[in-house]
Amino acid sequence: MSNSSSITGFLLLAFTDTRELQLLLFGLFLGIYLAALLGNGLIITAIACDHRLHTPMYFFLLNLSVLDLSSISTTVPKAMANSLWDTRAISYSGCAAQLFLFVFFFGAEFYLLTLMSYDRYVAICQPLHYGTLLGSRACVHMAAAAWGTGFLNAVLHTANTFSIPLCHGNALDQFFCEIPQILKLSCSHSYLREGGLLIFSTFVFLGCFVFIVVSYVQIFRAVLRMPSEQGRHKAFSTCLPHLAVVSLFISTGMFAYLKPPSISSPSVDLVVSVLYSVVPPAVNPLIYSMRNQEIKAAVWKLM
Repeated sequence: MSNSSSITGFLLLAFTDTRELQLLLFGLFLGIYLAALLGNGLIITAIACDHRLHTPMYFFLLNLSVLDLSSISTTVPKAMANSLWDTRAISYSGCAAQLFLFVFFFGAEFYLLTLMSYDRYVAICQPLHYGTLLGSRACVHMAAAAWGTGFLNAVLHTANTFSIPLCHGNALDQFFCEIPQILKLSCSHSYLREGGLLIFSTFVFLGCFVFIVVSYVQIFRAVLRMPSEQGRHKAFSTCLPHLAVVSLFISTGMFAYLKPPSISSPSVDLVVSVLYSVVPPAVNPLIYSMRNQEIKAAVWKLM
C-alpha cells in the first residue's frame, strides 16, 4: 500500500516491450508530430500574414490551430522520449503538469469549436447582423472566454485529482497522465468529489454539443433554402470542414470515455487514446485546407 505523499512519480503504459517496435513507434509519432507542426504552423502563419483572412472565421481557426499544436505537444513528445529511451517513468510534477495542460487545451478546444459553430450560424442564418454580433472586440472576448473557461476547468480538475490519496501503486493504464487512470489508483470512495466534478463537466460539454447540433440544423435548413447553387456550394465549403473537425473530435472522445467495458482492454484503450488525443490535431489542418480555397491560396502564397 502507498499514498500520494510517498509517490514521487508514475509509470505510464508502454505501447510494446519489443525494442524494434518501440523504435518504429518513435518514428511514427515523430512523423505525426512533424505533420501537426507543419500543418498547424502553416495555417497560423498564413492567417496572421494574409490580411484577407483577418475575419472572425479565420481568427477562430487560428486559435484552433494554436490549441491543436499545444494539445499534441502535451502528450506526443513524452511518448516519443519513452519509446526512444525504453522507459515508462514520468515524475509526479510532470504528470500533474501534463494532466493540467491536456485538460486545459482539450476543454478550450471544445469551447472554441462551439464558438465556431455560432460563427457559421450567424454568417449563414443572420448575415445582416454578422458585423454587429461578431465584431473584432466580440471575437476576442469570446476566444478569451474559451481559453479562460478551459484554464479554470483544468485548475479545478487537477487540484481535485492530485489532492486524492492514492493507495494502489503508481502504474497508469495509459500512455499519458489522464484523470480516469489516476482515479483508479485512489483509495476507496476518495474519488467521489472528482467524480462529481467530472459529471458536472460532462453536462457542460453536453450543453455545448446540443448547441452545436441545433446550430447546424438551422444552418442546413437555411442553406437548402438558398436559390443559388453557387451560394449553397460556398456555404457548404465553409461549414463542412468545421463539421468534420467537430465530428472527429466528439466521436473519438465519446468512444474513449463511453465505450462498453466488454470491449475495453489495455491495447484497445491505447489505440482509442491515440485516436482522440493525437489524430485530431494532426488531421485538422488537412480537413480545413481541403475545401477552403482561401486557405489554400494563402498557404501557397506563403510557401
